[in-house]
Amino acid sequence: MDTKQLIEEGKTSLGIELGSTRIKAVLINEKGTPLAAGSHEWENRYDNGIWTYTMEDVWEGLQDCYQDLLKDVKEQYGATVTTFGSIGFSAMMHGYLAFDKEDNLLVPFRTWRNTITEEAAGKLTKEFNYNIPQRWSISHLYQAILNKEEHVKDVAFFTTLAGYVHWKLTGKKVLGVGDASGMFPIDIKTGNFDQKMVDRFNELTAPEGFSWKLQDIFPKVLTAGENAGELTKEGAALLDTSGNLKPGIPVCPPEGDAGTGMAATNSVAVRTGNVSAGTSVFAMIVLEKELTKVYPEIDLVTTPDGALVGMVHCNNCTSDLNAWVNLFDEFADCLGAKVDKNQLFSLLYHKALEGDADCGGLISYNYFSGEPVTGFDEGVPLFVRRAEDKFTLANFMRTHLYSSLAALKAGLDLLFKEEEVKVDEMFGHGGLFKTKGVGQRIAAAAMNTPVSVMETAGEGGAWGIALLASYMQNKKEKESLQEFLNQTIFNGQAGSKMEPVEEDVEGFENFMKRYMAGLSIEHAAVTSLK
Repeated sequence: MDTKQLIEEGKTSLGIELGSTRIKAVLINEKGTPLAAGSHEWENRYDNGIWTYTMEDVWEGLQDCYQDLLKDVKEQYGATVTTFGSIGFSAMMHGYLAFDKEDNLLVPFRTWRNTITEEAAGKLTKEFNYNIPQRWSISHLYQAILNKEEHVKDVAFFTTLAGYVHWKLTGKKVLGVGDASGMFPIDIKTGNFDQKMVDRFNELTAPEGFSWKLQDIFPKVLTAGENAGELTKEGAALLDTSGNLKPGIPVCPPEGDAGTGMAATNSVAVRTGNVSAGTSVFAMIVLEKELTKVYPEIDLVTTPDGALVGMVHCNNCTSDLNAWVNLFDEFADCLGAKVDKNQLFSLLYHKALEGDADCGGLISYNYFSGEPVTGFDEGVPLFVRRAEDKFTLANFMRTHLYSSLAALKAGLDLLFKEEEVKVDEMFGHGGLFKTKGVGQRIAAAAMNTPVSVMETAGEGGAWGIALLASYMQNKKEKESLQEFLNQTIFNGQAGSKMEPVEEDVEGFENFMKRYMAGLSIEHAAVTSLK
């Protein structure tokens, strides 16, 4: 069957993800091959002390993104889209969207980016003996209660952005378990919200006299592969302003961007994980067992099929590195040398591999903003050396590459060294891995674990949610998500795998001793430069 016929007969899956700066749509065939894509750029806004997007932003963005996809399909294949085999929606995790019983939005959407829930997150972490980060939905709800906000008594339903979009298009108040795990802790045994913690929350809030209990206002939790409803007539009209899209299309459970990243990198199996390294960096590792204690540096979430995941998230990664490359670009320009930017990155990154394994004594802190993992609310980029250190271009560049992953390593070391977590392979994606073999080698050294980079990893979360939609539609009986990804999607795609170099591992450990000991220098810089 040719692609045009495949598309027109609906033998495809569509994934749409609402990221923080871009909404992206990807259309795939049954083997997971991307056929067409659409996108829409958008930005959060800072209104009355809250980072938010309006609901008009959401729907205009989704509609524009979908029309962009249709345009791509028409230009490539001359096809008109009326249906799909399945659809999936995903979005940035966490945040707070609360509605009353008439389905009215009670307060503007509070995104994951808001850091206004410190009191609530701290109290819940203590009460639950479980790390509850500020960005989680339950932190936002509890902070609103502590603040005595008028709207809380009227809450009839609260959810994430993906859950909201799915509800409006299908009528179903549900959430994939991965996204749900960023609202409230999940009991891995039941695959649902942890009942003991739900009961404890109800006890804490009982004196307020609300008419609702927590379990009444949660979305229903579903696992990858389950049917999460169908596109309604109203939903089809809302998504496709051209009016061609037919209702009745099966829709998979809505997911968060962490879960779709795991699907897109084939890292849903126990003892695998992925590192996403760009402006910020996070690593996720699928755990074999529960952790022995609470770590503020480690979030516990789940895969889309409900396995426990340890996640370390850092605010800073490549921004400072990019700033130094821009400086060298400016220098080249002063010399009258026109250098291609990608070529310059490649040249400087490869130069770093010629440096000493421990960076010759140099240290840098890439803190454009605060870094909670190492205890900073604010940051300033800082480069430090002693007069006797080996100040060469190779060591300088290597220092900045190490620094981009140093805070992440500090968090991951708690898993590897304190909890003795075992990882067979990590999958790298994002800008740090664009220069072949360099970021990958540094990441392998940081984690002392093989790191693989797949050609398809650049497709991102929209591709990941399309895969989850395809899994729901095309899986064989009792076929697990891991089996589906291995056999149908990634079959034969090993990617390029790099083992850690022993000398690099030892050098990075020595660098980290200096880095951790020098955090007081960064604290002094933040204080002095205010």
